[in-house]
Amino acid sequence: MIEEGRALFLQIAESVEDSIIDGSLPEEGQAPSTNELAAFFRINPATAAKGVNMLADKGVLHKRRGIGMFVAPGARDLLLAERRTAFADRFVDPLLVEARKLGLGADDLSRLILDRAAAADAVLASSDRRRAEASVTTEGTSR
Repeated sequence: MIEEGRALFLQIAESVEDSIIDGSLPEEGQAPSTNELAAFFRINPATAAKGVNMLADKGVLHKRRGIGMFVAPGARDLLLAERRTAFADRFVDPLLVEARKLGLGADDLSRLILDRAAAADAVLASSDRRRAEASVTTEGTSR
């Protein structure tokens, strides 16, 4: 789970952010303690604390004295906005630059994305059907 070449405290912060975004760590919910994160990731508690403190500085977590760290109200929306901006900067802007080089306009890009999304959805649906069929077959033979 830990990536080489990336600061551990950033990976800890991102892991907590992911939990907030996917809803497994709700707003006003208690965040894992520094010691819990350190034990889970097998890292120094000071490193885990650095990641947690970074989130507190961003306003994602807040401390309740004597109780622990909790997810701040509005944290999910804040993180989603931040991630959407980063996504646009990292993927959409270069896509637009390349599209212009290829002479593709906004309508062309929309069609291309919709076609690719439909193809991906079809592959996922087919995969889901195969898994369901395999599950039924497995259940029928295990009796």
